[in-house]
Amino acid sequence: MKILILGGGGREHAIGKKLLEDCSSMNLYFYPGNGGTGIIGKNIGNHYSTLELVFFAKKNAIDLTIVGSEIFLLEGIVDIFKNFGLKIIGPHYLAAKLEGDRIFSKSFMKKYGISTPKFEIFSCYKKAINFFKKKFFSVAIKTNGIAGGKGVILAHNKNEAKKALKTIMIEKKFGKSGDKIIIEEFIEGKEASIISIFNGKHLIPFLSAQDYKKIEENEKGMNTGGMGCVAPNPYMTNSIWMDFKKNILEPTLEGLISEKLTFFGFLYFGLMITSNKVYLLEYNTRIGDPEAQALLPLMKCNFLDIIQSSFYNKKKYIFWKKLCSCCVVLSSKGYPEKYESGKIIMGLNSLQEPFYIAGAKKEKKNWITSSGRVLNIVGVGKTIKEARKKAYDQVQKIHFENLYFRKDIGLYNNMK
Repeated sequence: MKILILGGGGREHAIGKKLLEDCSSMNLYFYPGNGGTGIIGKNIGNHYSTLELVFFAKKNAIDLTIVGSEIFLLEGIVDIFKNFGLKIIGPHYLAAKLEGDRIFSKSFMKKYGISTPKFEIFSCYKKAINFFKKKFFSVAIKTNGIAGGKGVILAHNKNEAKKALKTIMIEKKFGKSGDKIIIEEFIEGKEASIISIFNGKHLIPFLSAQDYKKIEENEKGMNTGGMGCVAPNPYMTNSIWMDFKKNILEPTLEGLISEKLTFFGFLYFGLMITSNKVYLLEYNTRIGDPEAQALLPLMKCNFLDIIQSSFYNKKKYIFWKKLCSCCVVLSSKGYPEKYESGKIIMGLNSLQEPFYIAGAKKEKKNWITSSGRVLNIVGVGKTIKEARKKAYDQVQKIHFENLYFRKDIGLYNNMK
């Protein structure tokens, strides 16, 4: 079987490794891929248009394409592949707006009574400023476009809010993504990620996870693509699961079917858990990164079977190992803003599985950093504490100039 995976980070390396673990005889192709994916499959190049990817898939008799990165989804790649009779996992263009257009997404949540923080929409800077003159409460100010997962600024007072509005709407730090904004009620709590697979009829949730989005410890500093992850999420209690299913999962399914947003692929729920309730902050229409790196080592089932089952409208149960995982992201210092690449990585050959290349390439005999997030190192154990220790023991084996990582991934009070 021939599978094409679209994306070039740790998530795509993790997807490829899991597929090969379940069936070693398949042939994997990656676009654009990275140094790690080039070892387990073939990176097909760096400058393909969507139509050129179609021609590649046709010419090479690709059986299935899996979209990892949102960039491809927002270009309508699923619609184009389907028009050419190619099998692809991911949402069509309109359904992809659930991730790519926050106003579309929040309006969908409101229409179907999905539990989400209160919000207001603005396209005028002055009107947004005036909103804060009447009253103030802590808010999340979000660009309408996703801005690479970084277009969210928290403001806890009027000065922070004004600065955020100026950054987004006047200085255009996030480009056209900031032409329209959402001002959302700030909900304090613990983050949770629930990835599900959608077969057009059922949403089948995965094991819960907790993503660490901020660059600094104790969830401070700028938003990133994710600095670490643990699974299962220790805050996802039975009562929270029930709340999630009743007030988020089920009305989402109703809305998807009613609005003809059905597709074959993944839907990610970005959640916030308070003391007794769970709120939906965002959808992603793909597998999360670094959630994939934490979850796939715990999956007991054949991943390809789960993916292929989505095409047949049949509800397939997913089984998980009774273990925990902790993923630590190693990055280049300065990420998510300015950072230097081209640094030699020492110690990669001494790592034990599971680990994933996120932004590194091999030049002759050396591994070289090539992106902001460089490596994902995962520990697996009977408890989060054990998984965390294994992950950080592995981290100590890696060295490169300007190496940075958070030291608090998976660290909880009264941790067992």
